[in-house]
Amino acid sequence: MQPLAPPLQQSPEYARAITALGGVAEFVRTRSLACLTQSRAWPGLGRVSLISRGPLGDDAARHDWLSERHGTLVLNAEGFDAGTLRRAGFWPLLSPASLAILDLGDRNSMRHAMHQKWRNRLNRAQSQPLTVTRRALGHDDWLLRAETQQARRRGYRSLPARFLQAYAAGNPGRALVWEARDRDGPVAAALVLRHQRAATWQIGTSTARGRSMSAMNRVLWQAMIELAEDGAGTLDLGLVCTENPGLARFKLGTGARLHTLSGTWLHHPALAPVARRLPARLAA
Repeated sequence: MQPLAPPLQQSPEYARAITALGGVAEFVRTRSLACLTQSRAWPGLGRVSLISRGPLGDDAARHDWLSERHGTLVLNAEGFDAGTLRRAGFWPLLSPASLAILDLGDRNSMRHAMHQKWRNRLNRAQSQPLTVTRRALGHDDWLLRAETQQARRRGYRSLPARFLQAYAAGNPGRALVWEARDRDGPVAAALVLRHQRAATWQIGTSTARGRSMSAMNRVLWQAMIELAEDGAGTLDLGLVCTENPGLARFKLGTGARLHTLSGTWLHHPALAPVARRLPARLAA
């Protein structure tokens, strides 16, 4: 098993997109730590810092960082247990989520790691009259419009199109679309964001015809092959939600491993003393 690569939210590519949209994003680096912090004004709280899946570094340095004075900070935590966060004065906001992390490698190893049903659907997709190509995300890409409509229809939130456009503009060749087409046009497509030596699946959409052909299996398989060939070690497939078991099975069927985060926590000077006395059952 490969070590977990630095996440999208802690990458220079992500910081460039935030800055391009007028946001405040600052990288702090020491000998032992690296951390991307966003800053914004929140009504009632004043200036709030946001750290998502950071800081990066060895465990001792990260735990030392927790004990520092943080002001008002929202931490989408990773690698900390609830007791440690509570003792450091953090107040729980959201319970931990889980991600599907796919290790990339040679074709045989990746195919062998798949669940049998996923591999069967891939075999079926490979027998269909489909062509899969890779291209850069366009500014007015049909995939962005399809994602906006899909998110509205299914009631979920994703990164807005303008952020993805800024990411593509600020990081040429790092916002990549794999697209499956038949003779009538596109039937499935996926957007993957490259960051350092890793990648994150961002958007996936398929037409009814594409679903009947298992086209998304073909799209993702081609992306896996080419990302591995380009030097990416992992592909983050995003959240695994019990509310959408079909999508969860699709992600984990690739052979991805489940990676559980540590929840979302708030540090506020006025709340920190109370948070330290919070019963463990309320901060799990």
